[in-house]
Amino acid sequence: MELKLRYGLNPHQKCARLVIEREPSPLKIHNGTPGYINLLDMLGAWQLARELRAATGRPGAASFKHVSPAGAAIAKPLDAAFRRSQFLGDEELSPVATAYARARGGDRLCSFGDIAAVSDVVDVSLAKLIAREVSDGLIAPGYEPEALDILKSKKGGGFLAVEIDPAYEPPEVESRQIFGFRLEQTRNTAKITRDLLKNVVSAKKDIPEGAALSLLVCTIAVKYTQSNTVGLAYDGQVIGMGAGQQSRVHCTRLACGKADKWLLQQHPRVLALPFKKGLGRVEKTNVVDAYLLWDELSGAELAWLREQLDEVPEPLSREERLAWVKRFDGIVCSSDAFFPFRDSIDRLSRTNVRYVMQPGGSARDAEVTAAANQYGMVMVHSGLRLFLH
Repeated sequence: MELKLRYGLNPHQKCARLVIEREPSPLKIHNGTPGYINLLDMLGAWQLARELRAATGRPGAASFKHVSPAGAAIAKPLDAAFRRSQFLGDEELSPVATAYARARGGDRLCSFGDIAAVSDVVDVSLAKLIAREVSDGLIAPGYEPEALDILKSKKGGGFLAVEIDPAYEPPEVESRQIFGFRLEQTRNTAKITRDLLKNVVSAKKDIPEGAALSLLVCTIAVKYTQSNTVGLAYDGQVIGMGAGQQSRVHCTRLACGKADKWLLQQHPRVLALPFKKGLGRVEKTNVVDAYLLWDELSGAELAWLREQLDEVPEPLSREERLAWVKRFDGIVCSSDAFFPFRDSIDRLSRTNVRYVMQPGGSARDAEVTAAANQYGMVMVHSGLRLFLH
């Protein structure tokens, strides 16, 4: 199969195509014309979603942007606070639809214009949910006919709907070319299983079932994220991803900042924000984000924020933020490589992270473990590094 793409990574890279040296093709494009980066996102997202399904036995979903997940989650019922924070109604959603709602809801700003993947057949419930989101495409192992019709009408008929053979497995060796040089390696087929949770090095040892499930979800998401990466998850859903930074503590700060916002979106004062009549869901998302960044806003930004609300409540104080975050028990962290210093552990503590998984192997492992013990965290050494580029 050979398919001409719109362009490469950038519009000036005119020559771009997809070549599949296999018959029959494992990919079927039902609608739309993909670009180069669309396919990079789709293939990464599909691997993540199907691995979530394999590891947990539940439908998995991923929301990808610029070759890293903005969110990832497994299917679980949606509680009222989450629904309100995501501007979702009270309609009943299928399991695969809840998986996508949770994946996209992990970071609404970063999921804007996403490429999504789900591990299960797309049903009408999921298609209706995606139809109202700003999303560019979806890859899945199949589509119900009515669901496909709904998605074909999205984006003026330009929405990407791609099907992949769930039984497809690529060759063991993968390659890429950079500046005329060809590099080859065996694919990263390391399985993320509960066996990775066995080596607990902290004083506290117990990992409850919910935390173990979240650690699996978080680590699988980290596996498909551009390194360096630190991820945070809660209740089987990624809530903060710090990707592609040169310093691990910067990854941690990014992930924790995103996780703090996700938790604070469910604060009663945020849920009660009096939006001006006529604001859409995207505009409301931006208002919530600005409100939670109150202390960082310029005068012009504060003026804009006030214009979007009938009245502006007092901003959340630092003490109120910390107190609210402490209400959430079971927040986990996974890192794709070891923590070289305790600074990341110090930052994780302020976001109430209680369980941390990392490969271990740093010269300062003892110092990092001591920091985890100081905060009462459970620290796991998986022995598995998960760099991706």
